[in-house]
Amino acid sequence: MSTEREDKLTIRELVENWVIWRDSGDWDRFRTVWHDDGVMQATWTQGTADEFIAISKKGWENGLKVVHFLGANSIDLNGDRAISQTKMKIEQRANCHDVEVDVVCTGRFYDFFERREGRWGLVLRQPIYEKDRMEPVDPAAHLELDSKILMQFPEGYRHLAYLQTAVGYDVKRDMPGLMGPEVEALYARGQAWLEGADSPY
Repeated sequence: MSTEREDKLTIRELVENWVIWRDSGDWDRFRTVWHDDGVMQATWTQGTADEFIAISKKGWENGLKVVHFLGANSIDLNGDRAISQTKMKIEQRANCHDVEVDVVCTGRFYDFFERREGRWGLVLRQPIYEKDRMEPVDPAAHLELDSKILMQFPEGYRHLAYLQTAVGYDVKRDMPGLMGPEVEALYARGQAWLEGADSPY
C-alpha cells in the first residue's frame, strides 16, 4: 500500500507533467496524465481529454502561443480520490487590434483525481481564474481596448477572454473566479468527490 506522501508526490508529478508535455506538444505522453473519461474545462474549449488534445494540436500547428507556469500545490486525499489545487499562470501571446500583446492570467488548477486499478489519473481539470492583465509586447505601442466588450467578461479572465474572442474563440463566460457562486459550487463538488460522489459534476 502506498503512503499518503507517495500518493501526493505522484499526483504532483502528474500536475507538472501536464504543463511540460502540453506546452512542448508531447501529445502521446500528455494523454497518459488523464483517465479515459477525463474532461478539460477552459475559457476557450470544454470537452474530453481527447477533444482537448485534438484542438490543442490544431492550435499548435496554427501558431497558437500559450504557455503555463506552476506554483504552490495543495492536495486533499481520501482513499482513491483526491482534489489538487495548484497556483498557476496562463500566458498567451497574439495580435489584438493589430498590436502584439501578452496576456497573463493568474489562478489555480482545481483538479479531480482518482486512482483506478492502482493508477492515479486526471478525471477533471477546472481552472479558477483569479486576475489577469494585457500589455503590448512593444512598450511603445499604443493599445486601446473596447471597454464595452471588455466589461462583458468576468473580472478574473477579462483580458484573456477579450484576446481569445478577438482571435475567434467562443469564450465561456461563467468560469469560477477568486470569489462568487461559481467557485463556491466548485468547492462543494470537490468535497462531494472526496466523499465518494459518482461524478465530479
